[in-house]
Amino acid sequence: MLAVKNLTKTYKSGNRALTVLDDISFEINRGDTFAIVGPSGSGKTTLLGLCAGLDRATSGSVVLNNILLDRLNEDERAFVRNQHVGFIFQNFQLIPTLTALENVMVPLELRGERNIKERSLKLLERVGLGDRKHHYPAQLSGGEQQRVSLARAFSNEPKILFADEPTGNLDEETSEKVVKLIFDLNREAGTTLVMVTHDMDLAGKTQRIIRIKGGKLISDNILAPTGGN
Repeated sequence: MLAVKNLTKTYKSGNRALTVLDDISFEINRGDTFAIVGPSGSGKTTLLGLCAGLDRATSGSVVLNNILLDRLNEDERAFVRNQHVGFIFQNFQLIPTLTALENVMVPLELRGERNIKERSLKLLERVGLGDRKHHYPAQLSGGEQQRVSLARAFSNEPKILFADEPTGNLDEETSEKVVKLIFDLNREAGTTLVMVTHDMDLAGKTQRIIRIKGGKLISDNILAPTGGN
């Protein structure tokens, strides 16, 4: 599903080159659950963005669902994301002027799908927010906003879901509910899950954990899957 080979990302900082990622390689099979962990500033979110085609690497390659992202321009990468990728962000990234239902509908509208209102409402009901469909993000709690973003992430039936600190802005009780939903929906849809997190308990619910530090991959451990329970 995802193959990362010799991935390096550098930025110019004055007259110096700052290396954020240094020769990272790994592969993820379809349907696997996968966590990327490491201290702040280790390059986790940069790595996630490169895997999702949000940015280009300085060198190396990313193959997503048998598509070599490095050869695509920005519009082509956006098309790949719309067709194959779902996102969950720490700060939810909902559109403030749209209702919960309308936020879920956005990816389907961009794809020109049919019956999008009915399908989006079913997803909102699946995450327990059918009665909040006409509420705007500002009228929802943090946990409710993350559940809306989760419904949106699955609305286009993604092959792979990228989650960047999905519980980072939630309290412990709300986090547990959101985590269960992530793994339940992921299992039901057969989606590959790639998650960046500081939470080792959350990372431990995945089948595999890689650790990066200073932009380098320092360990790659396969775990006994727990299915998010």
